[in-house]
Amino acid sequence: MDRNKRYLAGAMLVVGMAGAFAGATSPPNGTPAQAAASDEVKIDNFTFAPGEITVAKGTTVKWVNRDDIPHTVVSDDKSTFKSKPLDTDDKFSYTFTKEGTYSYFCSIHPKMTAKVVVK
Repeated sequence: MDRNKRYLAGAMLVVGMAGAFAGATSPPNGTPAQAAASDEVKIDNFTFAPGEITVAKGTTVKWVNRDDIPHTVVSDDKSTFKSKPLDTDDKFSYTFTKEGTYSYFCSIHPKMTAKVVVK
C-alpha cells in the first residue's frame, strides 16, 4: 500500500472510532456511566425475567408477555395487583407507591414466581 493510501486508511479508522464513542458519557470521576435499572419484566418460557427487580417508590413496572401462551401477574396477597390473562405481546403495568417487597406469581402457572423490591 502506498503512503497516501495508508494515511487515508488510518484517518478513516480514527474517524470511525471517534463516531463509535461519540455518544458515550462518563461521570466526572472517570468511571463509566451505569445504565438505569429496568422497569420492565419480560414473561417468556414460563419465567419472569428478571426474577427480582428493585425500583424506587413511585416507579411503574411493566410486564410484557413474550411467551406464546397466556400468563397473569398476581401479587401474593391477590389484592395489591392482578392482571387479566395476558396473551402474547400483551402488557400489564402497576405503579408501586409504597416501599416493601412484593412477591407475585402467575395464577395460571403457580410455579412461576418473582418479586419487586421497592425502596
